Amino acid sequence: MLRTFSRPVPLVLLLAFFSFIPILNALVETVQIPTGTYSADSAHLAAAPVAWFLHVLAGAAFGISGPVNFVLALRRRFGRLHRVTGRIFFLSALVLGGSSLIILASVEPQRTPIVDIARGVFGLALLVAVAKAFTAIRRRDIAGHRAWVIRAYAIGMGLGTVALVFFPIYLITGAAPAGIAADLLFAASWSFNIGLAEWIIHKTSTTKHCIPS
Repeated sequence: MLRTFSRPVPLVLLLAFFSFIPILNALVETVQIPTGTYSADSAHLAAAPVAWFLHVLAGAAFGISGPVNFVLALRRRFGRLHRVTGRIFFLSALVLGGSSLIILASVEPQRTPIVDIARGVFGLALLVAVAKAFTAIRRRDIAGHRAWVIRAYAIGMGLGTVALVFFPIYLITGAAPAGIAADLLFAASWSFNIGLAEWIIHKTSTTKHCIPS
């Protein structure tokens, strides 16, 4: 198990699995927002159209560039490309986190305060994590940089886990989960992403110490 998570491909596949739904949704919304063809459930976000569009555009760039940066072969053989995708990841994270806070302040709440609090906390946490990642790489702290990038990606793609949890409920009940219990589950599902990131960071750092050089 430890050796499995020391290799780049399984980690990339795991990240891609959890982020597939939000990336796909973001790509669709980049077309829907300018054309006004978004669903009625998303209409309230039109109160902040620029922030909404930047949010989904940055979300797609963030979601795609994130796993690419964990490919070890890319870092070793194509260092310049890795730096380019890293800059895309960093800038998109700033836009993603910043726009989420603007939307939170501009759009009328649709659910209980639990969701708004979670979105605010995770939006700020994303900005902190990406700032820590930038500071670490400036110090040439590769391990620290990698850890904070994993944390940033887990926070930014938290809606992927939410979707994986809520979609089966929707299929079973025929309605989107609502109410305090659903909003608590929303926050818990997003928090699970962060816990998973910490587990991966711990396992990969432990593996590196256990594998002979």
